[in-house]
Amino acid sequence: MAATVATHVLQTQEPAKYYAATFLNVYVDAAETNVVKVDKSTLTGHDGTEPTMLAIEKVQWSIGGYTSVKISFDHTTDINALTLAPGVGEMDFSAFGGLQATGSGGTGDILFTTAGTTATNNYQITLLLRKID
Repeated sequence: MAATVATHVLQTQEPAKYYAATFLNVYVDAAETNVVKVDKSTLTGHDGTEPTMLAIEKVQWSIGGYTSVKISFDHTTDINALTLAPGVGEMDFSAFGGLQATGSGGTGDILFTTAGTTATNNYQITLLLRKID
């Protein structure tokens, strides 16, 4: 039996400056390792093309059981954006333009990796991403 996962897109209008989604996971028997949660190539920026980059403006989370959930940008060498600890929290990076990946190669997709997996672990993570043309 695999983990129960779901993505709920909160911002669907394209092209739009922002993309927002909530990601849900209830662990059963499979950890997540660099799982693509946001495929940048499926998004449309202001100019009608794929954004060149995504910036994490805000994050809200509720994590139970896992020792951490890592959020990273897919590049030749993945760039760790955040490592979220168990509990409930919220961070706002919009005052300085959001967390941006400056690496080369790769796709720029948003990846999740869970650590400390045992039965009944779960998370709910909401990301507000700014699309940069």
